[in-house]
Amino acid sequence: MQTLPQKAVFLDKDGTLIENVPYNVDPALIQWCEGAIEALQRLHEAGYKLFIITNQSGIARGYFEETALAIVQQHLTGELARFGIPLAGFYYCPHHPDGTIAPYTINCSCRKPEPGLLLQAAADHQIDLSTSWFIGDILHDVAAGRAAGCRTILIDNGNETEWQLSPQRLPHHLVSDLGAAARVILAIDRSDFSLSFPFPSTLPPICR
Repeated sequence: MQTLPQKAVFLDKDGTLIENVPYNVDPALIQWCEGAIEALQRLHEAGYKLFIITNQSGIARGYFEETALAIVQQHLTGELARFGIPLAGFYYCPHHPDGTIAPYTINCSCRKPEPGLLLQAAADHQIDLSTSWFIGDILHDVAAGRAAGCRTILIDNGNETEWQLSPQRLPHHLVSDLGAAARVILAIDRSDFSLSFPFPSTLPPICR
């Protein structure tokens, strides 16, 4: 029997879901962003499949190996499971054009802002991207989400410093943290405000 397409929330890892420690693969240093667990619980209860979508150029740069990242993946999956939150998938890009380790030193279609990881996750899990969301903390996340056909939410926590805006890099919603992002998604699900709105010429107001 054919499975109907499902809705998903795709999440950037570092700076969105967990505190940003550059190139960290030590589970002991992992800390959840404030309110992250509660936000994911609410999204899971609302029927969203949850995915992590992350650039991991440390592999291409020789800072760590894929086996080390697999330990991080196992840790995050296990921690979420303790709170009753199933992680549907963990998708990462190990590439960077300025890397030092072949064959990772390439231009690819999976490194955000390219949408390759989201498209692969959607194909693997029968996800309807038009009813799905991508939440991140920099505009590359927004661009990847828009290119994949998702609605997008930018967490304005100071990690985006360049603010190179274009229509493809303009988030549908701007929030202060992951909890606020979950509230926006659930409010739209309840039809508390319209999914269709005029395309803004500047960033939308921050929801808290």
